[in-house]
Amino acid sequence: MNNIIRLLEESAKNNPDKYVFVEKDNQISYSEFIDKSKCFGNYFINEGFCKDSIAIFMPKGIECLIAMFGTLYSACYYSVLDVESPKERLNAIFSSLNPKVIVTDSDNYEKLRTDCEGTFKIALIEDIIKNIFDDELVYDSVNKSIDADPAYVLYTSGSTGVPKGTVVSHNSVISYIDSIITTFKFDESVIFGSQTPLYFSMSILDVFTTIAVGGTYVVIPKSFFSFPVKLIEYLNDKQVNSIYWVPTALSFVAKVKTFKVVKPEYLKRVLFAGEVMPVKFLNYWMDNLQNCLFANLYGPTEITDTGTYYIVDRRYEDNESLPIGRPFVNCDCIVLNDKNELAKINEEGEICFRGAFLASGYIDMPEKTKEVFCQNPLNKRFPEKIYRTGDLGYINEEGLLIYVSRKDFQIKKMGYRIELGEIESNMSAIDGVEDCVCIYVSNKQKLILFYSGELPEEGVINESKHKLIKYMQPDEIVKLRAIPINPNGKYDRKKLIDLYQKE
Repeated sequence: MNNIIRLLEESAKNNPDKYVFVEKDNQISYSEFIDKSKCFGNYFINEGFCKDSIAIFMPKGIECLIAMFGTLYSACYYSVLDVESPKERLNAIFSSLNPKVIVTDSDNYEKLRTDCEGTFKIALIEDIIKNIFDDELVYDSVNKSIDADPAYVLYTSGSTGVPKGTVVSHNSVISYIDSIITTFKFDESVIFGSQTPLYFSMSILDVFTTIAVGGTYVVIPKSFFSFPVKLIEYLNDKQVNSIYWVPTALSFVAKVKTFKVVKPEYLKRVLFAGEVMPVKFLNYWMDNLQNCLFANLYGPTEITDTGTYYIVDRRYEDNESLPIGRPFVNCDCIVLNDKNELAKINEEGEICFRGAFLASGYIDMPEKTKEVFCQNPLNKRFPEKIYRTGDLGYINEEGLLIYVSRKDFQIKKMGYRIELGEIESNMSAIDGVEDCVCIYVSNKQKLILFYSGELPEEGVINESKHKLIKYMQPDEIVKLRAIPINPNGKYDRKKLIDLYQKE
């Protein structure tokens, strides 16, 4: 299969009138969605665009999804942008992407026009979808597309703060989704309850799995994640049976003991990724939903979304770490030690991936692309690309991959090597601690633990002496009302560093 559009259309043949995308007060069938997407694609073709970049500046919803698939119908590639992005980040992305057109809606038109510093063409989706489409014109464009063509560019922050545009092909998405469907046995009965933004790589799994199997994708209003009872009631109302959320979203439901009031009635699969899942909150979900499948997924944007998975098959202690598991079908994960050799069992090294899931590289960043999308050092005979994640891990005796930390999170203090993730894992297991994040301020050589919860700072200090070796104990412990979260739903470490340095 050469194009994501083929997945959508195969499903539509079998279920033309079935709802594919559902919002709180709106829904759209497969056939109607395809027609509106074709209108969108037809517009770009008439504008003379082909294999060009299209920026989408719209909030998550059916119209944004129409813009995404409409772009693919025109054989172009899209980049969904956060409508709440700071002006500086937005213009850095525009400078890198250099889109032929920026698509927005009437609600965000003025913000875009005010913030955008370039002379880019801006088009309103309300006007675009009024166009009439020409099937022959649209399919001529689709047929010109090959599987190596880019489907989208997804921007991440990068360690320097400069946005990196990861270019992902149709083939990478199709290969990834095929493995997801095989592993978790998704079929047309799936109803996803979607949490992640469409500019975040985790959205790839539920959006494209939905259209590949002929399922339904339910957009959960962002505000509901602040009101867990309303959130679970919404899942029940829409009969959601599968979710793929970041751990902070799952943890919030557990913290306030939501299931004492209402439980998910239809859930069969709970998948999570994006950061380390606190085991004590996972145990709350597992204790209350005993017939549900729980799986920990791992991987960066540069391999489409994730490359390994672990179906949780036993109860873990609160201070244990969950494995990140085994590679999906058609994906290989290798751990390389400091000598660029294959690491032995229990030997720590850098996690790397090879195979069809790999992105093409970064847009307009050839040196960075060459640095991390590089030749496999284990293969001296022919060209073979791997992606170096910058994450540290090891393979245990059971053949399971164990995540240790980011290379950036491994620090040296007083000659000792310290994993910030190990500190966080031990401290988050303490009763009365809800969330915690540890940062290292290098210019002061200090470990700072930020936490939220009922336990006073003095209690956390005392517990740290029992839980941690002396050199790993935080130099300062700071209680916050809540740990700040970034737009992707992860802990915002940069904001915490800025907060500490301002004090």
